[in-house]
Amino acid sequence: MLQDMAFGRLENEYRNMTAGAEDRVLCFHQGQVLLCRGEDDTLTLPTLSHMAQWQAPSSPRYLFRMLEEPYFLWIDPAPLCPDGGFAYEPVRPLRQLKSKEICYAIMTGWHLYNWYRTNRLCGCCGTPTEHDQRERMLRCPGCGNMIFPRISPAVIVAVTNGDRLLLSKYAGRAYTRYALLAGYTEIGETMEQTVHREVMEEVGLRVKNLRYYKSQPWGVDGNVLMGFFCDVDGSDAIHIDEQELAMADWYPRDALPAQDDGISLTREMIRIFGEGKEPK
Repeated sequence: MLQDMAFGRLENEYRNMTAGAEDRVLCFHQGQVLLCRGEDDTLTLPTLSHMAQWQAPSSPRYLFRMLEEPYFLWIDPAPLCPDGGFAYEPVRPLRQLKSKEICYAIMTGWHLYNWYRTNRLCGCCGTPTEHDQRERMLRCPGCGNMIFPRISPAVIVAVTNGDRLLLSKYAGRAYTRYALLAGYTEIGETMEQTVHREVMEEVGLRVKNLRYYKSQPWGVDGNVLMGFFCDVDGSDAIHIDEQELAMADWYPRDALPAQDDGISLTREMIRIFGEGKEPK
């Protein structure tokens, strides 16, 4: 999956450090990120020296280290006319393998960018917040309110029926490929209860024998996804929620219309079922 990098890891501990001229900078503008796309579809992020050519020098905020390289967030207004092959591209469609670590950095940086952007003022008293010097936390100097990055838990559910798997397509979304069922955990709800509720709401099925598979951070939506396999319990007649799904149907193990993309938990779980390796 996207975060499974055998050749390195994300070091997400906050550091109070200053960007160097050649450090990579994530610059977001209206749902897009500034980057350079090569002819072979590899991605390159600008450095601080690039940014200084397009706009007055700034002090980007430290984000994290990946593969022992620090990444920083451009917090000033974004330059509107970059050059040298750099351009803004939408964040969400950036799912490709040749620059896997860059995609992971962009999605994680996007998660933090939105947290910083939406917490400039204290939600309790309205005072401008300040960044803590030791940890990733925003603090209100007025009332002392402490604000940490928000992470939304959600489930990905592979509903099985013998040698068949339930696949669906979302309704009214730009993403039109096959997917598993998914949904956010509600207040006062366990992850297992979320599985039962989401499956019933979206396709009208009862399920049993829930088996946890693995999790995945999905920064593009600010989530952490928990993957579950489960079996249909009783009738396998599907009744879809047409506001959520465009379609849903059972597909045999040896004829699944979706392949592992090496990026998403959803596609990995589909592959695992196709290979007969799902947890029993």
